[in-house]
Amino acid sequence: MHMTPNARAFDDWIRDRFVDINSELEELYFAQADRNVIPAEGEALRQELLESGHVHVSRLLAEGNTDEGFEAAFDLLGNLGMFMAACRRHGLSDPAQAQNSPLQAASALALHLGASLGVTPRFATSHLTTHNPARDGIYKRFTRLEAERVFFDYNTRGILAYKRAADALVRILPMGISHPAVLQLLDDTAAALVDVQRSNEALFAALDVDRFFYCVRPYLKPYRVGPHVYRGANAGDFAGINEIDLLLGLCRADHPEYSQLLVDKFLYMLPEDQQRLRDCMRRRSLLDALLDAAPEAADRPWFQAVVARYLEVCARHGETATQHHDQLVRRFIELPAQTLPEDAQGDVTASGPPLSVLLPALERLRDLRRAAPRDDIPTRHRELAQLRATLQPPAQVG
Repeated sequence: MHMTPNARAFDDWIRDRFVDINSELEELYFAQADRNVIPAEGEALRQELLESGHVHVSRLLAEGNTDEGFEAAFDLLGNLGMFMAACRRHGLSDPAQAQNSPLQAASALALHLGASLGVTPRFATSHLTTHNPARDGIYKRFTRLEAERVFFDYNTRGILAYKRAADALVRILPMGISHPAVLQLLDDTAAALVDVQRSNEALFAALDVDRFFYCVRPYLKPYRVGPHVYRGANAGDFAGINEIDLLLGLCRADHPEYSQLLVDKFLYMLPEDQQRLRDCMRRRSLLDALLDAAPEAADRPWFQAVVARYLEVCARHGETATQHHDQLVRRFIELPAQTLPEDAQGDVTASGPPLSVLLPALERLRDLRRAAPRDDIPTRHRELAQLRATLQPPAQVG
């Protein structure tokens, strides 16, 4: 990736002194009795972060668009977003206290980059995971804390596994559901989803709850770019997981709440992911294709084999959704948040809404993905039961 000298200097700072400053401040904050408060101690470090970052950003803003290509511009947007997120974390900007970001130069550059790239003008999950170039084995992070490394290591692996699952599924419909290769593609999808589960299990076992809640989560909060507040980075901001939802037929693009979720996340994804997701929104799902074929093909060997594999994939997808919600969200966000003062609980989530609003929405999404028996949301529980009823018992031997 080619960078201008100013972009390279900013990248060097983000990878070195920026990380040192944040790490020192996190140790100060974590040593307090009330870890949710930013103390007076550490003000010199906070001002160094603000002033040094401003110097780099001002040079880049004066430099203008040097047309170094998408990858360089997207990487610069990530560095800029990490600086703005750190300012938000350390109380140097607060969307609740001002109608415009005090980081005027950074906002101007972020808006320029975001508009030219077709993405939101802040850092996104991909900047910290799949599009986070490593140097000598080390990728960009906010701190040197083990909890942050663990969180992003395993999130990256989980995202890549979801992408493998989506890549396999999307190849099925153009071939036709009766094609002999479909069984291999469904097996590949199930295996990738098992990898997601394993990655999640390793994350939950290794991640320190308090360090995540108090020292990693605050960097993922919403912040202002110019006059507008942009929600924080979300681990689901990539197309793969929604491609799986739609291709399996467990979620539908014509469901208002689910389609609103897709609309809200489009600009937080890479343009290539945006295109993939739009394409999936136009496709027919495997569930509908199998239900349509059932009256004539239910007793045929290919149909029996495909339905059995399809239902296994649905089960794996539901298990990963349940695992994420019931373990990660509850253990690492919901329960620790209950220890905060009531006036601090509205500022917990990366998505912006308070937990009292966010948690029911996440529960509904989990139940769509696992096809739970609910009458208040359009899960595909009945359709999966209808499909399951077409399966014939295994032939008895002997």
